[in-house]
Amino acid sequence: MEKYHPEKPFERYADDIVVHCKTERQANYMKRMIRNRMLSCKLILHPEKTKIVNLRGRAEKKYPRRYDFLGFTIKPHVIQCRDKARLMPGIFLSQRSKQSALKKFRELQLHKWRKPLTELAKVVNPIVRGLSNYYQKFWDGALSHVWHQLNIRLLKWVKWEKGLYGKAVKRWLRVQFKLHPGLFLHWRWVHP
Repeated sequence: MEKYHPEKPFERYADDIVVHCKTERQANYMKRMIRNRMLSCKLILHPEKTKIVNLRGRAEKKYPRRYDFLGFTIKPHVIQCRDKARLMPGIFLSQRSKQSALKKFRELQLHKWRKPLTELAKVVNPIVRGLSNYYQKFWDGALSHVWHQLNIRLLKWVKWEKGLYGKAVKRWLRVQFKLHPGLFLHWRWVHP
């Protein structure tokens, strides 16, 4: 890519590659060139993963409008520029990444723990830190759904551990938030 196509932005991580082209014709040409290069190395491109994606602009054929790369979904996003709306590529948390994060918290089964809230925080916070360091690089709200679900799991713990019901459960957790706002790292973005 550096030798023959330095004008085209190019990302690679392990065996995942994204090449940015300006036109459909360019994209088809690059796909052929990459396929030929891989064949010369006795490698073949994955038939389902190798595709042209149209994030903006027009094309003769209908192409997918999004793709997943390293846990993110890149898809068209409308941005307001002065008096004009523009369609630009946006970076969002992929559905698979969101499900994986939710699965981590579900597997902990926090509601069954008979330990103080501070002990839960010690287990949950490293996971929250890892997720936020990776997925919230572009946008703080990327994991807001995950953080809401984590708060629901904490409410379930309060219900079981404290024997509270209804609004008393939320009230108890909100009091803890007011007393110790930094206890859980995700409370920085989503309050209980």
